[in-house]
Amino acid sequence: MAKRATRKTIPAFASERAEREYWETHDAASIVDWSTARQAVFPNLKASTETISLRLPTALLSDLKVLANKRDVPYQSLLKVYLADRVTRETLGGTRPNKALQPAGRSRKRAARG
Repeated sequence: MAKRATRKTIPAFASERAEREYWETHDAASIVDWSTARQAVFPNLKASTETISLRLPTALLSDLKVLANKRDVPYQSLLKVYLADRVTRETLGGTRPNKALQPAGRSRKRAARG
């Protein structure tokens, strides 16, 4: 008969940060008995996004689609990145653009010139 491995116990953590650092460097396999795990169901979980309707000029939408195609991402996702970047700059007073918005393989100066 196979002997069961002894399970380690989860240590007490002083803070959420300490716990996060612990789990970044430790494997749960020696602590958690996955054979007794059950699937969790969250029936009242709400989506964290909200659907909106937004009217854009046709030319602006076309330009957005071209930029998104260059980055191989959906234009809606690129629009969200642009909006998030601008909101962050406006609320935090930052001026650095998000590097994810730059075309691959081109410098920012060249990208600005087109």
